[in-house]
Amino acid sequence: MKGYSLIPCGGAGSPTGANFLVKTPGLSFLVDCGLVQGSQFAAEENGAPFPYDPATIPYLLITHAHMDHIGRIPKLVKEGFRGTIYSTPETKELAALMLEDGANLIAREAKEAGREPIYGKEDISRAMALWKTAGYHAPFELSKDISIFFKDAGHILGSVIIEATLTDPNGGAPKKIAFTGDLGNSPTPLLRDTEYVADAEYMVMESVYGDRNHEPKDARDAKLKQVLSESLHHGGTVVIPAFSLERTQVILYEINNLIEAKAIPQVPVFLDSPLAIKVTSVYREHIADFNEKIKAASEGGDDIFDFPGLQIVRDPAQSEAIHSMKGPKIILAGSGMSVGGRVISHELFYIQDPNATVLLVGYQVPGSLGRRIEEKAPRLTINGQHVKVRARIEKIGGYSSHKDSDHLVEFVSHAAPRLKRAFIAMGETRSAAFLAQRLKDELGVDAVVVEKGREY
Repeated sequence: MKGYSLIPCGGAGSPTGANFLVKTPGLSFLVDCGLVQGSQFAAEENGAPFPYDPATIPYLLITHAHMDHIGRIPKLVKEGFRGTIYSTPETKELAALMLEDGANLIAREAKEAGREPIYGKEDISRAMALWKTAGYHAPFELSKDISIFFKDAGHILGSVIIEATLTDPNGGAPKKIAFTGDLGNSPTPLLRDTEYVADAEYMVMESVYGDRNHEPKDARDAKLKQVLSESLHHGGTVVIPAFSLERTQVILYEINNLIEAKAIPQVPVFLDSPLAIKVTSVYREHIADFNEKIKAASEGGDDIFDFPGLQIVRDPAQSEAIHSMKGPKIILAGSGMSVGGRVISHELFYIQDPNATVLLVGYQVPGSLGRRIEEKAPRLTINGQHVKVRARIEKIGGYSSHKDSDHLVEFVSHAAPRLKRAFIAMGETRSAAFLAQRLKDELGVDAVVVEKGREY
């Protein structure tokens, strides 16, 4: 359509930093505005000016509340954005928690580097004042020529696929562009399955796992049971770095099931993440958004996020005291990629212990401490200290909240008959390229790996 274009301003060649600009004859709008994470150049990229004037953008649409999709929203507001932000109510509620927590980390890192933080808490307040919500399957208009529809992405609580229907003011046929955001690894323990897109001409899609598949879910569950059982029966400590949003809640649920089934011993389980504690409270308030199995359990009186032995760790002194506790235990702490949070002190303490296990249950971005642990580096630098890795390192990929390569292809297959082009983004270069080739070879879809700043 003449006068319409897509510009990836972030999320090209990287799984983080999502930020897409859509230009139409009437107005422009943004989809997501996330932080770049993990890269040694992340601070520089996050602090760089936006490649557009934020003051000229009337709308920002948000797919979900992970920081790599929302983390630069306060910076956008600080630099002049005065438009309207749209997401689901759940995403708005979670985003307020995530942004506040992120501001603390950003301020601390800026102080250590001797630079100004990219935004402050006052910018978060201004952003939240601009934020409106819409539910799933409740269409709304940005203008008479642009209609928006949210479908369930099944990735985290409140996550959406954004379908934008663009009506040509010159009388041409309407076109639909879908932004997948991050697509859930359905079926998941907690959430509803990802909804399909069947009638879009264009699709901007993620590719985090575009070049590989997860282990089967039954193998995932068996491995969690095996790793925990072996470690705990030997009196060891299991440290699980977990994302505060979604992964922590899933792992709590799985540990609950294992304890109830007496598949693992009942030991102290420490939830040591202030953010995860708050997020879990939000999850409890939105059981209606979960799958039928979870809703039935909740209606039967089962609190899926509470079980014997679970201890909520609220302050740093309690966190440090865990290290003096003898005997088997599980520590669930953020951040999931070990780029900050209380998990760092636990890794520093336990990674030198041959009787301890560090269990990775999520994606580890290149450049992060978590990726170096995943790669089983023999030595690490943690909080400025050089340590030898003696702990057992385990990885369970099946708990990813992203679709793997086969399921990404299956997702696109539902849209393939009508799809004119798929824009592959939000993945490492190899992953995106591999997925694009699969879509071409297996579905005959015109798939292009997007380049940052290029206009399509």
